[in-house]
Amino acid sequence: MRRIGRRSLAGGFALALLLAGCTPPQPAPTRPPSSPAQTPSPPVSSQRPSSPAPAPAQTPSPPAPSQTPPPAPAPGNSGGIEHIVIIVQENKPSSQIMGSGDAAYFNKLAEEYAVATNYQAIMHPSLPNYLALTSGTNAGITSNCKPKDCRADVRSITDEVSKSSRSWKMYAEGMPAPCVGENSGRYAVRHNPFMYYPSVTADKNSCAAHVVPLTQLDQDLASASSLPNYVFISPDLCNDTHDCPIRTGDEWLARLVPRILGSPAFTTRNSLLVVTWDEGSDGDNQVATVFAGPAARKGHTSDAAYTHYSLLHTIEEAWGLQPLTGNDRNAPSMAGLLK
Repeated sequence: MRRIGRRSLAGGFALALLLAGCTPPQPAPTRPPSSPAQTPSPPVSSQRPSSPAPAPAQTPSPPAPSQTPPPAPAPGNSGGIEHIVIIVQENKPSSQIMGSGDAAYFNKLAEEYAVATNYQAIMHPSLPNYLALTSGTNAGITSNCKPKDCRADVRSITDEVSKSSRSWKMYAEGMPAPCVGENSGRYAVRHNPFMYYPSVTADKNSCAAHVVPLTQLDQDLASASSLPNYVFISPDLCNDTHDCPIRTGDEWLARLVPRILGSPAFTTRNSLLVVTWDEGSDGDNQVATVFAGPAARKGHTSDAAYTHYSLLHTIEEAWGLQPLTGNDRNAPSMAGLLK
């Protein structure tokens, strides 16, 4: 009887252990929430992970001054042209220039850069063409009158250039002193249109600063900042092919143009050189015209119909200037000759 009781107790204990192992664990009792006073505030960064506090603004330090000039604007943006230099030769139709051995240097430029093969002067004689190039009108002038006998009381390209905060100069070869309105030796005032604009000549000091002898050009070519944005160059009566052979004028171009193209304004800036003639002959007023320099297309030929008004329009378009007259406003742009 005692042996049976022990076995029953042992069996019962084993059964209890087995049942206890098969019973799933009960969850721990939930701790009652702490009061606000008991819970420490979390740091700011963990409260707003998506909106970090902005760092205080800092004033950037000014860049160190550069010892080299800024790079030229990217090609293709004619509005980035910094300098435009225009050289006007005299009284030769395109048929006497293009392909001529007497104009070897000019033809080399035409082959390398952009040439307009259908470019017409406006009329005859010289002076009305110079006025058209610089004001969009001949201002009613149909002769080579002198400034003391006639004047072009109209706006000129220099008015718009100055208004745009750009600089300009007229360089006249053979002119004995700045702002001279009379012929002198090989200097022909009719090839200097700016002496006919009252807006230029009324202020003698300003005129003397802007209408200068060609001898000042080399000094101004020394740096990109010293060369004016708008430059008009008139050779004397021999070097412009008026009184001397074409070869003489071409050799003059071969001496001057490399100095222009090799200057800082053309090697470190996006600049344009234009070489053209004021007029042709009585029966043929088509003149040779080349765009050269970094702003000009290379190896390009255009047979589109252009005139002196087109060149003026192209300058106004490149610099965002207001057209001076309906002539230049309506003339076809020569932007296709630019990069």
